[in-house]
Amino acid sequence: MKKIIYFSAPWCGPCKVLGPTMQKLSSELPITKINVDEDTNTSVKYGIRNVPTLVLVDNSGKELNRLIGNVSEQQVKEFYNG
Repeated sequence: MKKIIYFSAPWCGPCKVLGPTMQKLSSELPITKINVDEDTNTSVKYGIRNVPTLVLVDNSGKELNRLIGNVSEQQVKEFYNG
């Protein structure tokens, strides 16, 4: 099963805008939120250079796709559903 890893930071303005959308979608889609300041290992593993970043991964954690920046609810759904 695929899941979205949502990389964010508390000091990031665009992350604050995207946060409520991701919170809402977390009831429909498998989303794991990562604070880049607290989980540097995962951030480095996926080469996160900008926040917010959404990384779509498969069961093994292999990256399938990514979105960077502020996106709409519809864009996140399309990103997940391919």
